[in-house]
Order: sequence, then C-alpha cells, then structure tokens
Amino acid sequence: MAHGRLVTLILTGWLLAAGAVQALQVTDDRGLTVTFARTPQRIVSLLPSLTESVCALGQCRRLVGVDRYSNYPESVQALPQVGGGLDPNLEAVIALKPDVVLMATSAPVGERLQSLGIKVLALEPKTHADVRRVLEVIGRLLEVNDAARVWRGIEAGVLTAVRSLPPGADKTRVYFEVNSAPYAASESSFIGETLSRLGVKNIVPGHLGPFPKLNPEFVVRANPDVIMVGDRSYAGLQGRPGWSGIRAIREGQVCVFTAAQADVVVRPGPRMAEGAQIMARCLLGSGS
Repeated sequence: MAHGRLVTLILTGWLLAAGAVQALQVTDDRGLTVTFARTPQRIVSLLPSLTESVCALGQCRRLVGVDRYSNYPESVQALPQVGGGLDPNLEAVIALKPDVVLMATSAPVGERLQSLGIKVLALEPKTHADVRRVLEVIGRLLEVNDAARVWRGIEAGVLTAVRSLPPGADKTRVYFEVNSAPYAASESSFIGETLSRLGVKNIVPGHLGPFPKLNPEFVVRANPDVIMVGDRSYAGLQGRPGWSGIRAIREGQVCVFTAAQADVVVRPGPRMAEGAQIMARCLLGSGS
C-alpha cells in the first residue's frame, strides 16, 4: 500500500508539473500578465497591425474575427467583423468564443471584456522598435518561433528602400499629412522614423507629438519640397490659403497615396518595409 501511495504521489506531482509547464504567461503593454492554460487557437483581433502580425507569423488560421478596418491579407476579409477597435460589438465578440482578444491599449473595452471572462492582450505598436517587440510577444503567445525571421525580412526590405535613394536625398524636406484637419506625422511618429531612416528631413518636429494638429500656415512657412498625402485627404489641398505657393505644390512634388497604399504606410506593423518602399518611390519622383 505504501508503495502504491508513493507511485500515486509521484504521478500527481508529475501531472502538476506538466500542467505548470503547459501554462503560458504573456505580459502585455498595460504591464498585465495574462495566463493561458493552453496556446490560444481562437483569436479575435481588434487592431489591423495586430491582425497583420498574426498572419505574418503564419497563423492567420487562428483568427476567428477582426475589426472593421482589418483588411490584409485578403483572407481576413472573409472573417466576421465585430465593429471598430475602440467600440466593438461585445455580443459579436463573445459569440465567437475567442481564447484571446488582441486589442490596442487605448481601447476602452478591455476591462469590460475581462469582466465577461474573456482574456485580453493589449498591444499597441507605435514605433519601429515596438513592431519588433509586438511580433516577439505574439510569437510567444502563439508559441511559434518565426518572429526573428519576420523581423529580419522587414529590416532587409527597409534597407533596400534606403539604398534605392540617390545621394542628396538628405536635403529633401517632407511634409506627411495624415488627415486633412490637418494632422501631420512628426519626427517622433512611426512614419517620421521611416522618413528619418530614408534620410530625409521631416518639417514637423517631434516635440509637437507624434501626430499633431497643425495650423495650415505652419506648412506654408515651412515650404516643404515634397508632400505625402492619402487620396482621402488630397481633395482641396491646393486650394488652402497660401498653399499654391508651396514649393512641393508649385513643382508637382505631391505624392497621393491610394487607400491601399495609405493602409500600408500608416500601420506600424509587419508591412513596414513595403511602406518604406512606397515612400522611397515617392521621393524618387514616381508619386506612387
């Protein structure tokens, strides 16, 4: 009997230890550690850059729902949409029975989802370094080892964009408009980091914040050589007071990005290299 009890205790200890090994702990951008009994297989993503990161790691098949703005890769367009990232339809999210919901730290619904028993991981890449870190965190969450490979590919693509530009590009002064309010991408934004790596000068200083709202007169005074803008914001740009005299407009150096191109350029995610290449082509004068 003593021998039987000993065997039982050993087996129990082994099972407990095995369970401890299988438990997965991941810390998100809120500083909260989320524990999973097993690797998540059903994922709802409420941020396009996180959707793209899951897919870049080869795990698109685990996505069961996305926010209305997640549109890449094309396969995710067939998934159920659960509303906006900041205001998702909670009933729709719950109905998908996710093992985890990926969302931005700025989304206000995290606590509500957690109170309903749904695990939430809040990740919000805002810089180039964040893109790498978020890939690593999602890689740990999904227990795949592809994050380093994906990052090397991104870096190689950005370097290709940098090398495509001729000497003298560092003299080019660029204004990148995010929204026609106008909101701009400053030196401290993700987009500003890309422009810096391309070697050009951003006319909007970082101390104004990543995406400051500008007085349109600021751009007139700065007189940029090149303007980058999405097609949704381009209408009426040349008719703004004083803007017809801006060098970029006067000399036709305005790059108007399509909606698809703008999605690539403004999302801090795994398509960062493609975004750098789109901007490099603009700087080379193709405007596309």
